[in-house]
Amino acid sequence: MCGILAVFGCVDCSQAKRSRIIELSRRLRHRGPDWSGLHSEQDCYLAHQRLAIVDPASGDQPLYNEDKTIIVTVNGEIYNHKALREKLKSHKFNTGSDCEVIAHLYEEYGEEFVHMLDGMFSFVLLDTRDKSYIAARDAIGITPLYMGWGLDGSVWFASEMKALSDDCEQFMSFLPGHIYSSKTGGLRRWYNPTWYSERVPSTPYDALVLRHAFEKAVIKRLMTDVPFGVLLSGGLDSSLVAAVASRHLVDSEAYCQWGSQLHTFCVGLKGSPDLVAAKEVADYLGTRHHEFYFTVQEGIDALEEVIYHIETYDVTTIRASTPMFLMSRKIKSLGVKMVLSGEGSDEIFGGYLYFHKAPNKEELHQETCRKIKALHLFDCLRANKSTSAWGLEARVPFLDKEFIDVAMSIDPKWKMIQPDIGRIEKWILRNAFDDDEKPYLPKHILYRQKEQFSDGVGYSWIDGLKDHANKQVTDSMLTNATYVYPDNTPTTKEAYYYRTIFEKFFPKNAARLTVPGGPSVACSTAKAVEWDASWSKNLDPSGRAALGVHAAAYGNKVDGPMSGA
Repeated sequence: MCGILAVFGCVDCSQAKRSRIIELSRRLRHRGPDWSGLHSEQDCYLAHQRLAIVDPASGDQPLYNEDKTIIVTVNGEIYNHKALREKLKSHKFNTGSDCEVIAHLYEEYGEEFVHMLDGMFSFVLLDTRDKSYIAARDAIGITPLYMGWGLDGSVWFASEMKALSDDCEQFMSFLPGHIYSSKTGGLRRWYNPTWYSERVPSTPYDALVLRHAFEKAVIKRLMTDVPFGVLLSGGLDSSLVAAVASRHLVDSEAYCQWGSQLHTFCVGLKGSPDLVAAKEVADYLGTRHHEFYFTVQEGIDALEEVIYHIETYDVTTIRASTPMFLMSRKIKSLGVKMVLSGEGSDEIFGGYLYFHKAPNKEELHQETCRKIKALHLFDCLRANKSTSAWGLEARVPFLDKEFIDVAMSIDPKWKMIQPDIGRIEKWILRNAFDDDEKPYLPKHILYRQKEQFSDGVGYSWIDGLKDHANKQVTDSMLTNATYVYPDNTPTTKEAYYYRTIFEKFFPKNAARLTVPGGPSVACSTAKAVEWDASWSKNLDPSGRAALGVHAAAYGNKVDGPMSGA
């Protein structure tokens, strides 16, 4: 990942303003510690903090077209850049960077090219010929982007809120799948898949079509010029990523540089379900496996830094980001700069345990659509910012555009959870990789019950967070929370505690409004809480809040660290 900052229409174009832009861009240096770049053009500034993954030697940014009339600053990876270069043979490329195609595509096609990009990206582009500019974000919002407005009429874009919140009067999270054009002055959606309408699809389930689509998504993400690995929790999603990457590594470009043994990484409290399961998967696949441990106290000590980096006060995001943040630091210390991760599968396939209570296929499909549309506010935000805090890039094959199209076109009756006929959550994905001749994974791993990351690292992690928050927040503070925090009022002491930390770093109302609210159980949307009357009395984002579903649900007896695994 990289960090971008762009400002257009500044009244002040002095050296002091340039110094201020550099200072603000430095707030993003954790995202891109390898190099810094800045292009200034009258009242416009495009800054970049680079994490060099593809073409480390010559791909510094900002990037330009041939005559430098088009300038672009990009955060992300364009996986089909080689195919796109074939369409641009009349253009001269100055670097081997995958992101340089953006400048040339704009020159060739104007603003209507973003749909051609296959990757994860946020970019800002300046056309000096007419002083127009555009900004765009990838389809799902894997990479973060914020947009703000200064009192002087300036328009700002930044990878993280911290780079613009002090200098903008108003700001917001840039919508995924959208483009902003200074010519029209507004956002418009460039990403228009069939599933976005939430109409119920009817395509029959084909296990091999689904399998091949996912394998293709993993393979294209092996594009790298630096050491990489896979985040492996031992659950279904990360295990499938590791299995496919391991199987196809020898045929990839990465094999020529880094060899055929895949590195895998896992974090947890000692004895946690994830550590045990991940070790078993790693042994089965023959990966070079790295286990990292943390204590509840170490996690609590990191909370302020975590919230500063991930820029949210959402409870489940903070719970899951903290171990990921600690693990990313360890991974970076090994010299690794890119990892594959399993985010997005639960949203696409209805994998969260609350989907057990989906009343029919129509409501299940609509809920998966809502979950995918909100990923940029939750799991994508967590995966990107908790890794980027240490200059580590996370790639997410489940959120490949083509794979989502395939998975979301399947008749959702196949995603319905039916224990009476052996269909647990994400059965269609498990079944697609259930190959007796050339097994991808051991059966019991392939059919392991869903664990949310914040649960799987060790159940005492969440319990420890709650205990700590109970000591920091009094009953009186929570009683009066609606007066102190009228927007998205925290309803638990844990939520109140996180909110106080967030407000210390981001005190403006615009910052508060970037975080979604509403009731949730086991990561559900507010709408899905209606599926079970008992859930409204037990609103907690942990998977264990899915009463009557999780084997280690709150109120059930838990015999040991592996219960519920």
